[in-house]
Amino acid sequence: MKISTWPGATVLAAAVIVGGATSATALGPSADQRLDGVIVVAGNTCTWTNARTSANPPSALTVDRTTINAPGGNLGCNGGITASLNNNPAFTFDDAAGLAKTDAIDITGKQSFISCRYKATNITWNRDGATRKYVNQAFTATKTSGSFLCPGSVTTAAGDASMLFH
Repeated sequence: MKISTWPGATVLAAAVIVGGATSATALGPSADQRLDGVIVVAGNTCTWTNARTSANPPSALTVDRTTINAPGGNLGCNGGITASLNNNPAFTFDDAAGLAKTDAIDITGKQSFISCRYKATNITWNRDGATRKYVNQAFTATKTSGSFLCPGSVTTAAGDASMLFH
């Protein structure tokens, strides 16, 4: 993946993409309508825990951005980057195919005085075995606003993000 003038921009485009933790739960109704996340891009890691969802998979659901973004959530990134989610992503599930899809992710990231906003649409996730952990297929986020130092788009490689519903 080619990094543009600002190395943190790639992380910002993917930082709030719903990602997964290290443990996984079995298929079937989840207990607490929560989502943990992690993503590693260009050597930077962003994580959060216990974001609220409107339902349990495999029902269609939305993720409440206020439970990811500070102060209500605990999203944190290394490398001096901060990020915030601008929308409540909607997910649908196809258990027979082992897939989940996200309608859109709209995020803003900042590093020092530079701010970049990106949007990715129609992201597909592959279920990890018989769990509620999903791993991303490759996707590209397009810049919607921000500094001229922000790249016009950034790509997240397959497997660089995951999400875990619990």
